[in-house]
Amino acid sequence: MTDGSGHGRTVRIGITGPIGCGKSQVARWLARQGVRVVDADEEARAVTAPGGPVHDAVVRRWPEAAAADGTLDRAALGRIVFADPAALRELEAIVHPAVRPRVLARIAAAEAVGAPAIAIEAIKLVEGGLAAECDEVWLVACDADAQQARLTGRGTAPDDAAQRVAAQAGLAARLAPHATLILDTSGREAETMALVEDALREALEASR
Repeated sequence: MTDGSGHGRTVRIGITGPIGCGKSQVARWLARQGVRVVDADEEARAVTAPGGPVHDAVVRRWPEAAAADGTLDRAALGRIVFADPAALRELEAIVHPAVRPRVLARIAAAEAVGAPAIAIEAIKLVEGGLAAECDEVWLVACDADAQQARLTGRGTAPDDAAQRVAAQAGLAARLAPHATLILDTSGREAETMALVEDALREALEASR
């Protein structure tokens, strides 16, 4: 498939899956291969930072998650919303509409310069409607033990890690029907990296 100029168009790869299963690692591997990466969580940090479009709305709703310097205490907010599914849905309803146009703008910028591929890393890729903007959806999953170990290994308190894993129970199964590729990262890193490289090569070849 070409963009009309004889060049393959920018391939859009969505990366999703439960927290702690390796979405960011997969994105880093893709970046090493020249893929432009958009991290929806980074965009969420931007829109909830002081001066961001939804910072005040989040702090008004959850004043206990505001730090003394006016920034959002994401760890405190996480403890609140991951313990309360209704609160999590409410937070997403505030944040996601502000994140989506930023992600779409990043996609457009990558296409404008003829980037071969762009990856959109988002835990709510499907629910937020971004999967519909992608050519491929890669589901990154792992077993619960590996998920818990990775979260605690990067500094999340064990109780908080267990809470987040429990809050996302069944997520991989719900996302699987939307995925064009399922990457189980429970095993050896080198094997997973090889799968990612093969999948990227196939995606690029299909776009030519």
